Amino acid sequence: MPDTSEQPIRVSTREQLIFLLAEAAEIEHNLMCCYLFGAFSLKTEADGLTPEQAKVVAGWRRDIISIAIEEMGHLALVANITIAVGGSPHFGRPNFPISAGYHPSGVVVELHPFNKSTLDHFIYLERPEGDTRPDGATFAKKTETYARNMDGDRLMPNGQDYATVGHLYRGIRQALADLSARLGEDKLFIGDMSLQVGPDLTPLPGLTIVKCLKTALKACDTIVDQGEGASGDNARSHYNRFLSMCESYHQMEAADSDFSPSRPVADNPVMRRGPDRGNLWVDAPEAAAVMDLANAIYNIMLRALSQGFADHDPVRKRAFIDVSIDGMYALSPVAEHLTRLQASTTVPDVTAGISFATLRDVTPLPDGKPSLVFIAERLEELSAGARKALKDELAEGTASRLSTLAKKLRDIHAPTSKETVMAESVKTETVSQNDPQATPVSKPAATTPNPPSGAAENHGQTPAIERAEGADVIIEFEAKRCIHARFCVLQQPGVFKANVVGEWIMPDDADCADNLVATAQNCPSGAIRYTRKDGRPDELPPLVNLIQVRENGPNAFRGHLILDGEPIGYRATLCRCGRSKNKPFCDGSHKAGDDPFHATGEPETGDVTALEVRNGEVSINPQKNGPLRISGNLEVLSGTGRTIRKAQALQLCRCGHSGNKPYCDGSHARVGFISD
Repeated sequence: MPDTSEQPIRVSTREQLIFLLAEAAEIEHNLMCCYLFGAFSLKTEADGLTPEQAKVVAGWRRDIISIAIEEMGHLALVANITIAVGGSPHFGRPNFPISAGYHPSGVVVELHPFNKSTLDHFIYLERPEGDTRPDGATFAKKTETYARNMDGDRLMPNGQDYATVGHLYRGIRQALADLSARLGEDKLFIGDMSLQVGPDLTPLPGLTIVKCLKTALKACDTIVDQGEGASGDNARSHYNRFLSMCESYHQMEAADSDFSPSRPVADNPVMRRGPDRGNLWVDAPEAAAVMDLANAIYNIMLRALSQGFADHDPVRKRAFIDVSIDGMYALSPVAEHLTRLQASTTVPDVTAGISFATLRDVTPLPDGKPSLVFIAERLEELSAGARKALKDELAEGTASRLSTLAKKLRDIHAPTSKETVMAESVKTETVSQNDPQATPVSKPAATTPNPPSGAAENHGQTPAIERAEGADVIIEFEAKRCIHARFCVLQQPGVFKANVVGEWIMPDDADCADNLVATAQNCPSGAIRYTRKDGRPDELPPLVNLIQVRENGPNAFRGHLILDGEPIGYRATLCRCGRSKNKPFCDGSHKAGDDPFHATGEPETGDVTALEVRNGEVSINPQKNGPLRISGNLEVLSGTGRTIRKAQALQLCRCGHSGNKPYCDGSHARVGFISD
């Protein structure tokens, strides 16, 4: 029997540890690219698959992309560990195909379309210790036998041998423990934690801030558990998910011997002619132009990621990380389209693919402000390029996504007049508070934000927003936002007359105007709004912004709520089950059917460090096919009112499948959640 035990990886200095972490970063980066390349190559029903085959292959595509997203999470975790021990994150890597000797013998890293050999290779790379499963046939032929370990004590770090990705991380784990014991934990973890990227900025599964040995070891364990699975027993590990695909692949082949899940995509496509290393030069004009665009989008995402890990400013940091993640919505359709285009003018019947060619350098700029201009400028260039390289809806959609990202960065770089007014307001308040003799400056009365534009247009019998005017109070009711909490009919039954035909809101039948206003403010969904006519103030934004997690139900928001740039009032209930037909608002679908939504309203308590400011605007941005991205001063409450989190940015699950509710953990990609 061959010796399958893992040889120790020896690390005795911080320099060697950072060197090893850089190799880990490259492995994660490379695997992410390989997995995405395979996913982009997969066919659809339009490529000749039967409906049943197309359904299975679409499931594979979702699962592979989900795994690739977790690899990006691993890259981010490695970056956080590197920062924690005093290093700088490493995002560079060599171009594909990677030459033998760069990684250990047996670790072949190349771009191949998804087929049986490629799937076997994915399983081989993610295998647990002791697993003797062979590499994919195509890749096994390319394996060269050599050793990288160097004898004796050396000052220069050097590459060491490891059999699997898990083996590499067990070496890193041991190195962290050994150095912490030798140097002292406080002497090892000397990095600036504010540079790290945590789950408040992006919902990458398992992402955490590394503060100490315990959190560093947890990060390593997360990577190993998601990859090979602890002792192979994690059903959602990459290893077991690829094994499940392999079993399904055999079933598809047994049912149809001609089954082929991928388009005829070239192995290792490249942008320019060079030495023949098993690659294909893409010289067909249309494919070359689209490939150029796809690689350029990938690289601006990479540059934004690098800048996001280098910026201290929380606003800029979030913006850069958003570009690095949201850029996938522009990249994916372009990369998939590329696999349908003829690759070569000399090699027939082969299509192209993204090569993930890298820039020579993605080192972040020392000041984040110029980077806002730089990256926005580049996104605008790519937007213009998309209109030239692509056609029709794909051209417009890609150009629009890229220009939207650019605008977000431009808006940060150039403060709006509104921000200037707010700054002056804060300045005036500070002067008044610090100088008892100063004349108080009266604030303009806050007005209830207008309903979303076009909301009253319904073309049916009942208007989208019903309006009932009384002597003292005007009540507005937006039926689509109502979740039937019934505070209105129970607290003011004279005003809100249930189960009647015709007009049912009678403001003048209230016991008093103040009680009617209090009832309106109790409406959690914001379906009921009011305007006072008696000279008393209209509804003001709350002094504390709150998100309450309802048991088996929606998230209830209170604050000055801005949805996709439009004010929607001070109260809203937003769907977290994924079933609402009025997303992002709840419509009660969590209670419908034989399988109602189940999710605790009492999550574990997280970081509840006090916020300096507790009110202000709450920006809500639903991500396409993804979570709710929330920013502002936020306090999250359990269903019983216990404070469970205080933050200035959150990613909240809205697919209903997160294992870390109410927060997103990336499950939307795995389950194929679809929503604008």
